[in-house]
This record gives sequence, C-alpha cells and structure tokens, in this order.
Amino acid sequence: MELFAVPDLPEIREGDDLAAMIDDRVDLRPDDIVCVASTVVSKAEGRVFDLEEFPPSPRATEIADRLAALTDEEKDPRFAQAVLEESTELLLEAPFLLTATRFGHVGVNAGIDRSNVPDGDLLLLPKRPSDSAARLRDGLPVDRVVVTDTCGRPFRHGQRGVAIGWAGLPASRDWRGERDRDGRELGVTVQNVIDEIASAANLVAGEGDGGTPVVVVRDWTFGDHGGSDNHFREVEGDFVRQALREWRYEER
Repeated sequence: MELFAVPDLPEIREGDDLAAMIDDRVDLRPDDIVCVASTVVSKAEGRVFDLEEFPPSPRATEIADRLAALTDEEKDPRFAQAVLEESTELLLEAPFLLTATRFGHVGVNAGIDRSNVPDGDLLLLPKRPSDSAARLRDGLPVDRVVVTDTCGRPFRHGQRGVAIGWAGLPASRDWRGERDRDGRELGVTVQNVIDEIASAANLVAGEGDGGTPVVVVRDWTFGDHGGSDNHFREVEGDFVRQALREWRYEER
C-alpha cells in the first residue's frame, strides 16, 4: 500500500472543476483511491458564506450567550445560527456544540470551519458528501473516491481523519463468520475501512498552511470479504447518543 499527495493544487474557488484539476496533476490508475479533503470539495461547491448570511434567532443568541458565560470568551450568535441550520440535532449545547449533520455525521459545530477561508467567514461541509464523491469519481479515471474531514473522538485527545462521503467501495469490511488464528469464529468484527483510509491519508496530507488536500492511495485491496455501506450508526442502536439526549452540562 502506497500513499502520496497530489502536488501543486491552487486555491480552489466556487465552480472549479476539481476532478480535472486533480487529474491534470497526477497519473492515476483505475484501482487507486482518491481521498479529497472536504474543504476543497466545499469550496468548489460554493459552500463559503459570510456571517451576515445567518441572522441569529433567539435560540442562537441564547446558545451563544451561555457559551460565552461558560468560556469567558465572546461568542457570535450568527455562528451558532449557522450551526443550527446545518444540524438536525444538537446533542450538546454546552460546553461546546456537538451536532448531527443532515447527512448523518456527528461532530463539533456541524463541521463548520473558520480557517483557510480567504473569500468568506465560514466554510460549511458539503451538503451530501457521498454525492460529491460520486461526481468526483465520474470525472476521474478511478473507481473509488473518499471525501475526508478531521474531527475529535470521545475518550481520545486530538483530531484524526474520517470519511464523510464515499463512492465506489463499501464503507465497512465484514469479518463475521471468518476465523481467527486459533480457529474461533469471529462474531462482531466489522472494520470501518473508509475511516481507516481517510486517517491514513490525513497523515500524508498534513495540517495547517503546509497541508495538501488530495491524497492517492495505491495498491490497497478490499479482499474477499463481505461489505456494506453502514457507516453512521443508526440512532436506534446508538446508546451514547441516546444517553446524551438525557444529559445536561452543569458548571460546578
């Protein structure tokens, strides 16, 4: 397995043909996986906005005021309004906003970015990242595309790469029914391969002003396993989410 960054991509603007720009800069093979950061996908799709486009509702103002009081930092209610509009559910309102996006991803602030946005104040995630991945695949000589983002994890420090959209490969690899080294049948092992690919790509892509938004994964095979597109956990079986609905942050 080999991973390498696509070099020399310029600043992406709304309407740019991102697939063509990638294809012009790298010699791709059909079985490559192209991992594309959601930031450049969002920029090409016109997901850059100014704060003025999100006049705050009373609820957004209330949320911003409470966060400001808890953190002793000024919070813009227009940002809170943008988060509300990009979310189907607020799982936490304090000490930060943990939300479920409209396409199923759970993360802080609905994944809205305020860095590396030269043409506006906010960069929103793609509306439907798997549709974005499919469009990129249609414009590239490859069968597989993953749209990536970075976010934190419960019980872990720091951020890592995750997949928020994908096309051309299953999200998970199912080992149930296969055998371990001692011959025992595996009963629960389902491997989320698109997250693992995204995380590996993020190591190569880097962060900050030295980051590169597109990484090619070469010579990785899914293998002879069952697979599925189960990626975001269904609410009915998500016991952590159900517990969060009953929990409220209280400052002590």
